[in-house]
Amino acid sequence: MQGNNSHKIVLFDGVCNLCNTSIHTIIKYDKKDEFRFASLQSEIGQKLAKERHIDTTLVDSIILIEPGIAYYTKSTAALLIGKSFGGLWSLLTIFEWIPEKFRDSIYDYVANNRYKWYGKQDVCMVPTTELKAKFIE
Repeated sequence: MQGNNSHKIVLFDGVCNLCNTSIHTIIKYDKKDEFRFASLQSEIGQKLAKERHIDTTLVDSIILIEPGIAYYTKSTAALLIGKSFGGLWSLLTIFEWIPEKFRDSIYDYVANNRYKWYGKQDVCMVPTTELKAKFIE
């Protein structure tokens, strides 16, 4: 696997336009170079999910892995990623007061409609040469 264990790993739906836009947003605001990425459809994405006993038929949009610590899914993953950017993004902590089950129900509603609302690609995105180092294989 490319990279090292000090990076957090974001697994995402590689054919989802909303997910791909989110990955580009994370890359833009990741000033500390904390994150690496892999699509859930990739061999490494499947391996990392399987190692953590994550059923990707139930969680098919975002997973945040902190190597050696834990993994997070759905709204908690999104909040932790956003908070890591600092600045105004830190205001996202207010949403942690909302029960996870409620946050995840909203997250699931968006996730279940993401293809209809944002579209879908036929194949996973291929990172540009500049971004290739951010993706694990």
